[in-house]
Amino acid sequence: MSTASSSDVSPPPSSAPSSTIARPNIPLILICGCVIAMMSFGPRSTMGMFLLPMTEANGWSREAFALALAIQNLAWGAAQPFVGMIADRYGTARMLTIGGFLYAAGLLLMAFAESTFMLNVSAGILIGIGIAASSFALVIAAFGRVVSPAQRSLAFGIGTASGSMGQFVFAFLAPLLIDGLGWQMALVSMAGLMMTIGLFAMALKGKAAASSTTAVAEQNLRQALAEAFNTRGYILLTFGFFVCGFHVAFITVHLPPYIADIGLDPFWGGAAIATIGLFNIFGSLASGYIGGRYPKPIFLSLIYLSRAAVIAIFLFAPPSPLTVMLFAGAMGLLWLSTVPPTSGLVAVMFGPRYMATLFGFVFFSHQLGSFLGIWLGGKLYDETGSYDAIWWLGIALGLFAALVHWPIREEPVARLATAPAE
Repeated sequence: MSTASSSDVSPPPSSAPSSTIARPNIPLILICGCVIAMMSFGPRSTMGMFLLPMTEANGWSREAFALALAIQNLAWGAAQPFVGMIADRYGTARMLTIGGFLYAAGLLLMAFAESTFMLNVSAGILIGIGIAASSFALVIAAFGRVVSPAQRSLAFGIGTASGSMGQFVFAFLAPLLIDGLGWQMALVSMAGLMMTIGLFAMALKGKAAASSTTAVAEQNLRQALAEAFNTRGYILLTFGFFVCGFHVAFITVHLPPYIADIGLDPFWGGAAIATIGLFNIFGSLASGYIGGRYPKPIFLSLIYLSRAAVIAIFLFAPPSPLTVMLFAGAMGLLWLSTVPPTSGLVAVMFGPRYMATLFGFVFFSHQLGSFLGIWLGGKLYDETGSYDAIWWLGIALGLFAALVHWPIREEPVARLATAPAE
């Protein structure tokens, strides 16, 4: 049965009530989508807090634990385009529900993993696929289908900020669970929460509809992918998002142990992750607002340039709780502020029809960067006893990303350029 947007339906006769045309409940969709983004982003942002207790309990090296989380990010990225395709074709709610169950299964198996192989399967593959199928990437694609083009950037910022709220909440919740229940039952408890994602996903029922605008040529998925990968701006965007993944994943996993390594109380590791999540709420909302009013490519270049500067200042500053909190706050403002303009550029270039799929491929690049940031951080630490090299690599990549985004053109592809405004 084909799906049509509301614009495909002829106006009803004057005698028919206007309520016969089904309209999406946008406030409900936004609220439930934000709850899902918050829940799915929470546990994965706390994985660094399990590094020390799990490695000590099982006799694993930091590299072994880091490899499992690197696999998680790689599985997340590799699965994202495919879960996007499924969501575009069969509906977002189904995919989110499946993702919640996979996420929960991964957390449960991780709690009782007795070998690095099982750690890689649970914390790596299962949780990675579960996050891909339940995270903000699908949520913001659903938002993009129900809000107007003028509202998309802000809606994407709201969805991203919700993920940040999850990071903030779970940064406090996870240590309480670990201290009160032990690290194993903490993982079991979070698995129970992930099982409820399907309840909120019911509000996001629906899938992308083909455009009704006659001026826009219809596309199938293969044509949409060919168009995207032949667009220079899309390729540059994909390269740039790799750097975002490198920064975010490395800091999420390795900042807590790094803070302990420089002689500070481990409390400040959890506090730093919480602070990043808190400030990222404001950074994501501000990014959604700015991206809707100013050129997104230039804005992205400034974000990455600022990241490089903040990391450099942190390395040169004397280690103290104050410098850690200032670093966390500054990075929080820049943390996922890349997501609204990045996803917004995908929507501007190609429209919302295959957004979950096309943003999925951009996000795969992000997760390749995440894999490298996590794994290389653990490997270089085990080999050198220091994180210095990886910090400096992060600075260099920030400068690279600033250069890559600058020449991107914020305009629709030729197929959409002559179409009437939505």
